[in-house]
Amino acid sequence: MNADTIKIQFLGTGASQGVPIIGSRHPVNFSSNPKDKRLRTSVVLTKNQKNINIDCGPDFRYQMIRAGINSLEGILYTHEHNDHVLGLDDTRAFIHFNGKPMDIFGKEHTLNEIRKRFPYAFADKKYPGAPAVHEHITGKEEFEFAGFRILPLEVIHGELNINGYLIDDKFAYLTDVSDLPEATIEKITKVRVLVLSALRKKEKHFAHFTLEQAVEMSERIQAGRTYFTHLSPGIGFHDETQSELPQNMFLAFDGLEIEI
Repeated sequence: MNADTIKIQFLGTGASQGVPIIGSRHPVNFSSNPKDKRLRTSVVLTKNQKNINIDCGPDFRYQMIRAGINSLEGILYTHEHNDHVLGLDDTRAFIHFNGKPMDIFGKEHTLNEIRKRFPYAFADKKYPGAPAVHEHITGKEEFEFAGFRILPLEVIHGELNINGYLIDDKFAYLTDVSDLPEATIEKITKVRVLVLSALRKKEKHFAHFTLEQAVEMSERIQAGRTYFTHLSPGIGFHDETQSELPQNMFLAFDGLEIEI
């Protein structure tokens, strides 16, 4: 990779319960295709041997081991729902090996909720081995971290206002989307690679795009390539659904790696 190349690994591409879902009889849960097995949604970005995560859910430990990630500079949080934050405790290994707190970024309400769930990570006096974090409240301005230029993007997730991220002006990551403000669309129009959530094919949800809605939004944004994530069994079988998508649009799957 050259100095400006970003490597993206899709650590998980499933919705809040993952795929398969415990106890569900949906046919996709019984698929033998590895692309239909989905951990909770997250990606890791690598540039110049520096790694940052977007979100850190309950599958974080296994995702890091499976992807062979041995160092982590920080975590960009989109929002505070459990499937995006519950892996924070498992950052302890990285904190130990790095010899410094884990840098975490997110909206104020997101970080406040994380504090409630992991009060021991923010305590002035910590028990030995507890994770230590250095929190950064994101606003609307671009900032630099670990060699990445990061622009927080406004995203609507039901009644919650959350973060998406534009990285180095060429990679936009928007999960748990039910709508996008015009200002966000303008900032990512014609972006080279877009990651956009799509919960299921056509059955509408108050807090998530369907695949049909996500395709329409991708066409409006005119992204070079779009990868759909945060997928439930309702998205259908990977290969069948992929065959129905426009040429430059793809269902992401766990373990997918791309470079920009």
